[in-house]
Amino acid sequence: MIKDKFDAIVVGAGPSGNAAAYTMAKQGLKVLQLERGEYPGSKNVQGAILYADALEKIIPDFREDAPLERHVIEQRLWTMDDTSYVGMHYRSDDFNEENPNRYTIIRAQFDKWFSGKVREAGVVLLCETTVTELLRDPQGRVIGVRTDREGGTAFADIVILGEGVNGLVGQRSGLRPELKPDTVALAVKEMHFLPREVIESRFNLTGNEGVVIEAMGTITDGMTGTGFIYTNQESISIGIGCIVSDFAESGRTPYGLLEAFKRHPSVRPLLEGSECKEYAAHLIPEGGYNAMPQLFGDGWIVVGDAGQFVNAVHREGSNLAMTTGRIAGETVVWLKRRREVASEANLAEYQRRLEATFVMKDLRKYRRIPDFLHRNKQIFGTYPRLLTAAAQTWFRVDGVDKRAKEKQIFQAFRNGRSLPGLIGDAFKLARSWR
Repeated sequence: MIKDKFDAIVVGAGPSGNAAAYTMAKQGLKVLQLERGEYPGSKNVQGAILYADALEKIIPDFREDAPLERHVIEQRLWTMDDTSYVGMHYRSDDFNEENPNRYTIIRAQFDKWFSGKVREAGVVLLCETTVTELLRDPQGRVIGVRTDREGGTAFADIVILGEGVNGLVGQRSGLRPELKPDTVALAVKEMHFLPREVIESRFNLTGNEGVVIEAMGTITDGMTGTGFIYTNQESISIGIGCIVSDFAESGRTPYGLLEAFKRHPSVRPLLEGSECKEYAAHLIPEGGYNAMPQLFGDGWIVVGDAGQFVNAVHREGSNLAMTTGRIAGETVVWLKRRREVASEANLAEYQRRLEATFVMKDLRKYRRIPDFLHRNKQIFGTYPRLLTAAAQTWFRVDGVDKRAKEKQIFQAFRNGRSLPGLIGDAFKLARSWR
């Protein structure tokens, strides 16, 4: 395929792969990048939030030409039952800053742009190329890849796997185990198009301001999962996802959940009159810290979704992916300048650097949350119903005195979840959240 030997081969052209390739190429390393899709971003689906800090550390002036939709000034958190929701809501004009903190994006456009920067830095990109196996020397060290191209081998000092959550290279090579259905979510998303002024009117926005809505509750029919709504310039991204093993046990379908979410009385008016032009599905790694595979070995490093780098509690993924990719690239550059080989012992530097970042600190902090949510399904059914019923009791003015309403709400919680159940859930949540 390519006879030259490279300093590094990067498998995948998503956020993590692009971050790694760009970081190394900007420091003068010779990098080959391989992408299965027709073009970078062609097979990606994301909730479409870009966290600026992670990209700013890689491309400080990215705002000058990156395809950004809206900067987020408002975050809504909805706990929903079948007809209503209880919401938390934070909106601040401080987010209308010179360099905004978060943006909504459309991944197909953003990945193309990021890949363009990567190629400008000097990376050789080959699309529609599938890596079929890792090549090893007699001592077992990874020295390159074999692809599905004719004569398709390529060699490098190190291979960085940014192949995504369901990439097969790492699994086939025994570097990471097969995905477990209880540690990965299946999410579906639609893009609904509306005139820009309609979106701004419905979400109370001006200019390029944007809103993010994260939703949980009975919309997932008792399964572990969440829904989301993001505002773009002339479209709305709406989606929902649940743990795969829950879909298998319940028999529910992802598109069935999404249709019900769209019909919810709180959501339907936001989409009224829109035209749906895109439907997509994607797996999201949600096992967290306890599901992470080994991250490095002789001649290889894992970055992004392939390493389970997703913070499911805060719905963060792209920033973790870009950070791990950047740090992997910086580690390779550091070894190269010291003229040291990419052995397992030397690549332990990758994990040491990761440990000092928010990535590992956050994932370790929430390491018990995925198991807590999976084992306590009342979080997605009983509590949303109790909360919305309590809100309705409290806000309805019907001649009942307020002390009686307080007793009614308290009794409803005791009937719905019992006092030992309430105390136990609070204790387990607090323990998991530490």
